[in-house]
Amino acid sequence: MAQFRSITSIVVPLLIDNIDTDQIIPARFLKVTDKQGLGDKLFYDWRYNVDGTLNPEFVINRAQYQGAQILLAGDNFGCGSSREHAPWALTAFGFRAVISTTIADIFKNNALKNGLLPIVLSGDEHRRLKEEILANPNAKVTINLEEQVVVYPSGHRASFEIDPFSKFCLLNGVDELEYIRRFEEQIQLYEQSHNK
Repeated sequence: MAQFRSITSIVVPLLIDNIDTDQIIPARFLKVTDKQGLGDKLFYDWRYNVDGTLNPEFVINRAQYQGAQILLAGDNFGCGSSREHAPWALTAFGFRAVISTTIADIFKNNALKNGLLPIVLSGDEHRRLKEEILANPNAKVTINLEEQVVVYPSGHRASFEIDPFSKFCLLNGVDELEYIRRFEEQIQLYEQSHNK
């Protein structure tokens, strides 16, 4: 898993409420167990026309947002069924963080385990960020995980919450299994001393 300390990026404003996991990655693409290529399936039914060509009207397809690492979503992002493929698709596309006013718990947990930082801001903070981004689409936002702040284009700082374990894993670029492996020597010593 890639480390996450601080990123500075333009922001894609996908200001739709109740974006569920089937919109993030449609169920027909869930047969794979490999993350490779899932970025192409992200928001598939919105990103592509019926003939398979890119929909130029869909915000993520616009040239000005290419390379963006931050997604600003509407309320209740990631609702619906549990599927780890949703954060896989977002990170495969290049997103490192999603900002919303509420993020579904199962999606949030899946995101944190896969290197995607889900950030919940208050309605007022979200509105302020949205206004700044829409006023200047080329403006950049910084997310500093160590300080747990989002720095708006204007310099305004908004704090966010994250549990200490998830923060540790993201800062160090380790998933839960890699975290446990850090204690392999202690685990073996324990097993040896208790296996008598």
